[in-house]
Amino acid sequence: MSLCLAAGAVAASLAIDSFTLSWIHSIEKIRWEEDWRIEGRALMITEARIRGSGAGMEPPVGAVLKNGVWHYRPALPPQAVLRLSHSPHAGGYTLCTATLCRPLADHLPGLDNNAVIEIRECSP
Repeated sequence: MSLCLAAGAVAASLAIDSFTLSWIHSIEKIRWEEDWRIEGRALMITEARIRGSGAGMEPPVGAVLKNGVWHYRPALPPQAVLRLSHSPHAGGYTLCTATLCRPLADHLPGLDNNAVIEIRECSP
């Protein structure tokens, strides 16, 4: 399985079947994380974590606090594509695989300062 990343004419693929997306909330400076896996031609979220709470960032009903981190599973159906905004006005995303964590933008050299990054399963 592979994961495709694209923003305009810039694209990349990663030979992975699961990944974690993380980012820092632009105002509260609290880390958010989401674990995803590829299932067929869709992306499935398996768990999310919030490393604190603050204005507009309350953990959802059913979230469990473990070692200062809220864990929960968002009720999202399978997603064909994730669209993430890339902007110099907010912190970027980090993409982690089983072996490496890197800024998402590092996978897309030449990425414009203001872009929408699409993440999807790569179909042959």
